Amino acid sequence: METIEKITIRCFVIGMALLLIWFLLCVATGNAMYELHADWFGMSTHEMKIIHYCGLMFMKICVFLFFLIPYIGCKWAGKKRKTDEG
Repeated sequence: METIEKITIRCFVIGMALLLIWFLLCVATGNAMYELHADWFGMSTHEMKIIHYCGLMFMKICVFLFFLIPYIGCKWAGKKRKTDEG
């Protein structure tokens, strides 16, 4: 159980770090990123912002759903098991 806790919390931290890097790249290089993708795919700045916002939102939901919630569940199960044994 402790191994799963360690894995899920590390994955949560890594996922949040990737989200932060993605956000910072969008803020810092917004125009350069837009110009690059506009040439390739012919999209407007509004479309580009929507795609990045939805991507950030989807990844955040996935990180919380697949890593933080299982971590909390494992912690609660571990505490219950310790009180039952002791």
